[in-house]
Amino acid sequence: MSQSIPLNQISPKHFDEETARADIYGLLAALFYAPPSAELLAQIQQSPTQPTEEAAFLPLSWGDLQECARSLTLAEVQDEFNALFSGIGKPEVLLFGSHYLAGFLNEKPLVQLRTDLNRLGLERDPALPETEDHISYLCEVMRYLIAGDDVGVANLTEQQQFFSVHLLPWVRVMCETLAAHPRAHFYAQAAHFARAFFDVESQAFDMMA
Repeated sequence: MSQSIPLNQISPKHFDEETARADIYGLLAALFYAPPSAELLAQIQQSPTQPTEEAAFLPLSWGDLQECARSLTLAEVQDEFNALFSGIGKPEVLLFGSHYLAGFLNEKPLVQLRTDLNRLGLERDPALPETEDHISYLCEVMRYLIAGDDVGVANLTEQQQFFSVHLLPWVRVMCETLAAHPRAHFYAQAAHFARAFFDVESQAFDMMA
């Protein structure tokens, strides 16, 4: 994962389902890793609000996220990110799985995650400060498992297993925590969008069982 995450055009009318899934994971990774760039915020603001028939699986909360993005300036959104996730000491909202699963950072869930990443042949860039259980890192892994070239690991079985073990047990609580925070406006809508998307993913994986 890198701070500058390349995104495909995020307009729903250009999506086929697998491209859409990978790009939404990439979008969430970018939104939760760093304050959005002017380019990324403009993409969200300018994309069509209503999904087309080909992309009807997209959650309706996408439109709410866009409406909120259009009502705020870039500086306001960036300041909100910093207020919620950065700063000195403990952030207002933590984005690490271990916090929600074990109550503390760098706990056993992170050890299990690193074991599974090693099995998949993936590792964190040591230059990055965040541990692997950061929501952005996990979304990047999911994007790789959807769009990667190595079909030995980039397949539905691995996607379902990784999502079920390392995202599903805690992302809903994280999204609810963020959405309820009094200082969250743009990121409250981002949390609603993420929660809706993760629910779609969970339902789709349940159908595979």
